[in-house]
Amino acid sequence: MEMGEPATVRELFEEHHQHVLRAAYRITGSAQDAEDVLQTVFTRLLRRPELPELGDKARAYLHRAAVNAALDVVRGRKGLQAVPIEFAEPVLKARDMDRPDRMRSDSELGSWLREALSRLRPKSAELFVLRFVEGYSNQEIADLLGTTVGTVAVTLHRTRSRLRREITGLLGGMEHA
Repeated sequence: MEMGEPATVRELFEEHHQHVLRAAYRITGSAQDAEDVLQTVFTRLLRRPELPELGDKARAYLHRAAVNAALDVVRGRKGLQAVPIEFAEPVLKARDMDRPDRMRSDSELGSWLREALSRLRPKSAELFVLRFVEGYSNQEIADLLGTTVGTVAVTLHRTRSRLRREITGLLGGMEHA
């Protein structure tokens, strides 16, 4: 692709498909679902009457598209699958969870977190995934989404608080089961 020349969908796919696939896999936890997300993202581009002028923002645009499509997949699932525990670590760090009687299996907690993300407002879920799954800084997220760092920080704080309350309630309910 030449500098200044608009990219074709094929060129975008060749350059960014691995990044889109990895982002989708980290959210869905399923290779098959991640491949479906990959197809969805690029099929949507193909169906557009005119390809948006992305320039050097192509990676960020496709990443957002992958995150949103992957969250849609998770929201649409009937039976949730296990995910790695590192998805839950940012939420759990503030709470003393290292006692064996308080810990649940990785897959159980991961499944719960995936389901909890699907219940969040789309923007809150997207911010949470970008920050704690994808590892973007608050400034990078603000730039990516065209908002302020303050808005990102407040939304993330509220989202973490909500998830923390739900985890606490879940673990408390399991102790009585």
